[in-house]
Amino acid sequence: MVRPAPTAKVSVRAIAALAFAAVVVVALDQGVKALVVANLPYGQAVPVLGDALQLLYVRNPGAAFSFAVNMTWVFSIVSTAVVVAIIVYARRIRSMWWAIVLGMLLGGALGNLLDRLLREPGFGRGHVVDFISTPWMMPAIYNIADSFICVSMVVFVLLVILGVNLDGTRAPSAKQQRAADAASRRSVADGSDAAAGSDVTARSSVADGAEPSRASRPGVAEPDQRAPRDGRDVLGHDAT
Repeated sequence: MVRPAPTAKVSVRAIAALAFAAVVVVALDQGVKALVVANLPYGQAVPVLGDALQLLYVRNPGAAFSFAVNMTWVFSIVSTAVVVAIIVYARRIRSMWWAIVLGMLLGGALGNLLDRLLREPGFGRGHVVDFISTPWMMPAIYNIADSFICVSMVVFVLLVILGVNLDGTRAPSAKQQRAADAASRRSVADGSDAAAGSDVTARSSVADGAEPSRASRPGVAEPDQRAPRDGRDVLGHDAT
């Protein structure tokens, strides 16, 4: 009877780290958005560091950084799919790095998804609150959730390049893989040579064992021509 392979245990620490990162990002994003809506004038730039950093409150019906403004429903669905996918794959995470990265991505996706679900003009079509403007870097206006999404994607790519798996193990580099393949081929070759040597030894042993058996076999005694028959010697004289 074939027994099913045992499933890996869920890492409580990794899930806790992911959930903590997501909660922190969502709370920070929604809290700052509430302050922006309550205190900043709509559409008017407020310099923070001159032209390098400005606060500019706008409502974005599109994706991050004000892209695709006429596809709000599509991005609501995409954000929901991202959230569900991260929650499903959370059970496989053992690496704390992956837990934090996916937690930031989950928090950013949830932050903007809450805007699309709960803000005007309606459920699933709500406009995302954007307020960070850095004209020297990009013309788009973004928010804290967008920032965490971008940071998490950068770290995501770095972890993939470094070969860090979800379970915390490291994938071997190309050099290590070539060395492992060479060692495997040597092991196979050594095993083949050892098997061939054992076969030769076994055949020699069989041959050596056969010779003594033939030598120890009793031969058929030749009749002695000089043995007396009927009391007479070989010359026919009476032995008596």
